[in-house]
Amino acid sequence: MGFFASNGEHSMENYTVCSDQNLQPQPAQKGGKPKKRKKWRVDIKINGKRAPSRSFNTKAERDAEAARLRLEAKQRLAGQLPTTQRDMGFRELLNRRMDNIKHHNGEWYYNDHIYRCRRWLTWFGDIPIAEITPEMVQRFIWERADEVSPYTANAELRRLRATFNFAVKWKYRKDNPTDGIQFIPDEDRPRYVPPAEDIEKVIALADPETQDYLVLLRETLARMSEINTLTWDDVDFGNRVVALYTRKKRGGKRTRREVTMTDRVFEILKHRHSLRHKEHPWIFWHSWKERKTGIMRSGPYTDRKDVMKKLCEKAGVRYFRYHALRHAGASLLDSLNVPAGTIQRILGHENRTTTEIYLHSLGNAEREAMMVFGQAVKTPSVVSPTSVPT
Repeated sequence: MGFFASNGEHSMENYTVCSDQNLQPQPAQKGGKPKKRKKWRVDIKINGKRAPSRSFNTKAERDAEAARLRLEAKQRLAGQLPTTQRDMGFRELLNRRMDNIKHHNGEWYYNDHIYRCRRWLTWFGDIPIAEITPEMVQRFIWERADEVSPYTANAELRRLRATFNFAVKWKYRKDNPTDGIQFIPDEDRPRYVPPAEDIEKVIALADPETQDYLVLLRETLARMSEINTLTWDDVDFGNRVVALYTRKKRGGKRTRREVTMTDRVFEILKHRHSLRHKEHPWIFWHSWKERKTGIMRSGPYTDRKDVMKKLCEKAGVRYFRYHALRHAGASLLDSLNVPAGTIQRILGHENRTTTEIYLHSLGNAEREAMMVFGQAVKTPSVVSPTSVPT
């Protein structure tokens, strides 16, 4: 079974475009509230089922797309489309892509794609992948930029580009419709790093289980997925080290690094080890009931984003997520004159440039340089270039 269930066998002969009387301008809705501007829709039916409609900014764009779809429907009925490019639907491509990510990439990347694939399927519909054009992708990217932000739109473009590169690699499609589409200019804003006092407020208000979780994240500088999958086999009390694993390396290879325990981490893990559940290998785990079957399951956490939102509101501090603890830790190490290479190894970065993104504090070298500059401009003995005789 695929990740995104189909409505039935994909039959090209049952692909139709709705009549003109159904193609009336309607205000696009989101969360029950009308948007600022109206959108024009084209409705499509596949196998007799109504697929998600496509929206356009002008009536002319809508009419042009409707005419193109009607022409292609006639070509399908006449067998004029190449069979090599018309067999696979977008839903099937996404299912195959998700299978590939599940086996070759990390947990965060997989979960991130689930949400994006659902959004793509709603917007594009389950149409043959050969019919997804650069113009359609461009409209989607512009719409995401208008509704959310250029940053979000660019992230969508990167993931879509990777998905269609996957399709080209496996010869599901001859070309990539995202080729030539440029990223939308975005303001380079610094990532918010919470101050230490805000982090302590949030930890103090959490329940004991979440306190342990947050302290481990903060004092190992680990990624959330690394703590979620941490097992007791990864803990070495004798050498006071924790083994962390990630797939955020080139090729998706699972790599290991060791991080020394702080005294606080050592105490937390010792206490949790004495109370551990012998049947579960994970340090942090939970139980839940499956909605469809009602069966109780147990396993590690995948995402706990709602927890931080509630804690930040309760503490009265600006909202930050788990990953911000990693940035805060790296900045603190940098302010303590820890070499960048050492910070890079602790964070588990492959490239030095990635580590430098995490170092938000102004380095001592920059401070000293500006102090020297400040003294120089105050000193009368320094000759101004404008005063040099010609």
